[in-house]
Amino acid sequence: MAKVRLEHVWKRFGKVVAVKDFNLETEDGEFVVFVGPSGCGKTTTLRMIAGLEEISEGKIFIGDRLVNDVPPKDRDIAMVFQNYALYPHMNVYENMAFGLRLRRVPREEIDRRVKEAARILKIEHLLNRKPRELSGGQRQRVAMGRAIVREPQVFLMDEPLSNLDAKLRVEMRAEIAKLQRRLGVTTIYVTHDQVEAMTLGHRIVVMKDGEVQQVDTPLNLYDFPANRFVAGFIGSPAMNFIKARVEAQGEALYLAHPAFRIRTNAVLAQALRPYAGKEVWMGVRPEHIGLKGWTVIPEGENVVRGEVEVVEPLGAETEIHVSVDGTLLTAKVDGHAPVRPGEKVELLVDTERLHAFDPETEQAIGHALSRERVAAR
Repeated sequence: MAKVRLEHVWKRFGKVVAVKDFNLETEDGEFVVFVGPSGCGKTTTLRMIAGLEEISEGKIFIGDRLVNDVPPKDRDIAMVFQNYALYPHMNVYENMAFGLRLRRVPREEIDRRVKEAARILKIEHLLNRKPRELSGGQRQRVAMGRAIVREPQVFLMDEPLSNLDAKLRVEMRAEIAKLQRRLGVTTIYVTHDQVEAMTLGHRIVVMKDGEVQQVDTPLNLYDFPANRFVAGFIGSPAMNFIKARVEAQGEALYLAHPAFRIRTNAVLAQALRPYAGKEVWMGVRPEHIGLKGWTVIPEGENVVRGEVEVVEPLGAETEIHVSVDGTLLTAKVDGHAPVRPGEKVELLVDTERLHAFDPETEQAIGHALSRERVAAR
């Protein structure tokens, strides 16, 4: 197994900068996920690691070896593509064995590796079938098997689940996580699906416009987003944002709006004090907003008033979209709460889970203080 290290890596296509000053070091055996919207540079970065794209500037190491000028076949990596790229005229066994035969691996060793990979992936009964005879999930397993038999130092996966239906995607996500844990191979995985990223990654690299926005564990990205983009991208439904004025009243500090006046907790108040008299972006996740009378969030100086526009029952919970003086807020409330479109409601905000962002830079306010507070618990 091996670490992967990228130092000040850039990729330019003419005047277009696809990847800007990318820096990352994985741990040996770590599962790292690149996530971001389409066009953010995540697949381009993966292809540079694989050697399928030349880097414009910087250094890439696999283990202790600089691989800038090493061809893909000599980088000791295995890649799983979005479209699986199986040979239609070969059966499953032959597809999995093909790369080993090109490398002139002895026949007995090929047979051992293919059968072992098939056993791990539970596709032993499919070895004689052609790709056209397989379901999408089975093809995905074969593509994984072809990578496993290589016994590489690094797995690179480019949106391998995007062609599957929602139910199968959830099942295969769990299979990939178990497989990576069992094999212990350093894995870099690209996806645009933040739920996939959160459930798979030991660490997640959030990208936007070719730049790394934040590298952290899933829980830290959720609890301590570095900026407004990360806060809105991580979490489903997305975090709510609303402009509010910072008002100081003695030791207390409030986020004020025509529809509410929320007292902040001590840590956020400390960070927001320099913003007194100014507007900031207040952020709160839908799951940290409750319906008055139907939530465990205690009532205090945390009431938001609005009118329900849309109700989306989901069973155990209901998502409601509430117009708060023209801004739409999403809240997750009890599934049995009696709420209808057009009703006036009072929402309670969990003030311990409030976020604030600078209106110009969009960087999180009090990000470091909040992390220190939790770490000290």
